[in-house]
Amino acid sequence: MADTRNKFTAAAALAFLLLAAFMISAAHAQDPPKEDKKEGEKTEGGGESGTASKFCASTDYKETCQKSLEKANGTQPKDLIKAAFDASVTELEGAIKNSEAFKTVQSDPLTEKALAVCEEVLNIAIDDLRRSFDKVDALDTGKLKDNIADLRNWLSATIAHKETCIDAFDNTTGETGAKVRDLLKTSGELLSNGLAMISQLQKFVSSIDFGKIADGIKGLTGGGEKRQLLSNEEEVPDFVDVHARRLMSAGPVTLKPDATVAQDGSGQFKTISEAIATVPLKSTKPFVVFVKAGLYKEYVVVPKGMNNVAIVGEGPDKTRITGDKCVKGGTPTFQSATLTVTGESFMAKDIAVENTAPESQAVALRINGDMGVFQNVHLDGFQDTLYSHSYKQFYRDCRISGTIDFIFGDAKTILQNCEIVVRKPLPNQACMVTAQGRKDKKGDGVIVIQGGTIIAEKAFIEANPPHEAFLGRPWKEFSRTIIMQANIDACIQPTGWSPWMGTFALNTLYYGEWANTGPGADLSKRVKWKGIKKMTAEIAAGFTAQKVFVYDDWIKKTGVPYEPGMLPK
Repeated sequence: MADTRNKFTAAAALAFLLLAAFMISAAHAQDPPKEDKKEGEKTEGGGESGTASKFCASTDYKETCQKSLEKANGTQPKDLIKAAFDASVTELEGAIKNSEAFKTVQSDPLTEKALAVCEEVLNIAIDDLRRSFDKVDALDTGKLKDNIADLRNWLSATIAHKETCIDAFDNTTGETGAKVRDLLKTSGELLSNGLAMISQLQKFVSSIDFGKIADGIKGLTGGGEKRQLLSNEEEVPDFVDVHARRLMSAGPVTLKPDATVAQDGSGQFKTISEAIATVPLKSTKPFVVFVKAGLYKEYVVVPKGMNNVAIVGEGPDKTRITGDKCVKGGTPTFQSATLTVTGESFMAKDIAVENTAPESQAVALRINGDMGVFQNVHLDGFQDTLYSHSYKQFYRDCRISGTIDFIFGDAKTILQNCEIVVRKPLPNQACMVTAQGRKDKKGDGVIVIQGGTIIAEKAFIEANPPHEAFLGRPWKEFSRTIIMQANIDACIQPTGWSPWMGTFALNTLYYGEWANTGPGADLSKRVKWKGIKKMTAEIAAGFTAQKVFVYDDWIKKTGVPYEPGMLPK
């Protein structure tokens, strides 16, 4: 009984110290220097409103922030964060309800489809806010860094999903797009504020020596044998589901098929979609779909809630899924993917996925499901091949080919030892490998190409007149892309990077190159934008998998080759 009470006291003490210190750091995050007060002059910041004001110090939309905290059930940091999340949910639910009225007056099919995209992505954002609310309510002091990394990742995803709603109207006619943008103005501010709060907390927690704090708290609880208040590094995180714990204990996943797909009838199913339809929702067990050699002309969807699905082929040169939906054909970019993954803990291995439409945005793979892992997968297309939309994704020994913005999105995306292939575009077009879409400066989205090669296909090299190719361009204002330890071929222009439009994002983007080789890796003629960073070994180390993902058990349990740090020379 005493041990339980002491453990509770220790956890409560640690949580109090962390959150109290966060309040101090938040209060000083953006405060101007103090000025001497005249005798009798009141000091601002006292009471509940002062607490809210300090808590909103790190946000960009302070008035919206303070208003969102008015209904908080207390003044503790946890209460205020939950109030901010709750206000965001209410605002997004209102936006969905108000946008319903637009559906009945639509004559433009693309606008109707854009509204459908909005309904889908905004509901996903609401789900993320609700699980963030629950996570804050049950923060585990033993895995605080992991918990807060999840919160920041989920909140970054809510902004990505909100932006997807707005982007869905890019090719529509009429005023609906502008009206929806107005509807989402306040919710966008609230989402940004919530992300700022969690980012400030993460920044503070990252600076803590947990060992010293735990030892100090041990003294507060009466000494005795040293308790493991903070989990061992090898211990499975508390938030990992029961089945994942068993997987991690047992080692790499054994890919024994639960369903076999074969076009010749030798399997249980003739299409991948038929096999996927048999996967139980919210299953805690892996469901492995083995796909025999063949060209599968279908659109495969792994929906939200369908977790732990693995699709395994006989090799990317033998098992291929193909489609040709595109914007020019009347399908929004978000809905054009040949393979769509919204379920969590998805894995693909030894398959190819392609979109053969050459003339507009046409996605081969879209993934906005957390903890996706891909090994020896070929993703082939032209414009917008890989839509790494949100959350966390890891690619190893894959091939991605395309023309314009063919690796894009706002996930934490690491492509390790992959082959990036620039294809011949349409006449008068240039090629951009990446178009990272970080909208908020505190978002955690990034594209990291680590190792592997960036090359061009023969048709691109031999084109006359020739085409230009660049490492990337900024899709959103705080676009962030890192190329390191890769071999860059001569197909990449000496300037390296391309603008999106005029001077947009050139000062706010974050692009870096480090330890690359090959004729296209020379930095001497690179563009000199303010956002181009001069990388060092220390900075580059911050973009390795173990730093970007914070925790990586979800990769290790799959058994795929994986390097958490720098690739060996």
